[in-house]
Amino acid sequence: MSDKEPSQRQLRVGEQIRHALSRILARGELRDPALTNVPITVSEVRCTPDLKTATAYVLPLGGQNVDEVISALKRAGAFLRGQVAREVRLKYTPGLRFMADDSFDEANRIDTLLRRPEVVRDLRPGAANDPDEDDDDPARSAGDD
Repeated sequence: MSDKEPSQRQLRVGEQIRHALSRILARGELRDPALTNVPITVSEVRCTPDLKTATAYVLPLGGQNVDEVISALKRAGAFLRGQVAREVRLKYTPGLRFMADDSFDEANRIDTLLRRPEVVRDLRPGAANDPDEDDDDPARSAGDD
């Protein structure tokens, strides 16, 4: 993957596809048993620079049966692409890829780290000037006499 930022067009098309996929999935038109009555969040859609492929990051509500839902979405990819083509006006409708969105797991991991007692202690106001902390600077401790 390149380090180059996505263009405004990539971002705009990705957002249009995300909205379209959300509407399509909310309507419940898919007949796959793995997708019936399963609310799915489409958190982001990233398009390649040539706009030929769009990767949708999805997560079923509650984060359960993720692999099963991703497989079902891949099976329904052609149908979903056709539905997106009807809703989003583009010269060429991108092929759809589906991946599990792990950003919620990453956010929970970071939140857990930030709630650890040693981190909370370091983040409280005035922690850098705490007199209880050992001072390793001999020049400063010599001047305190």
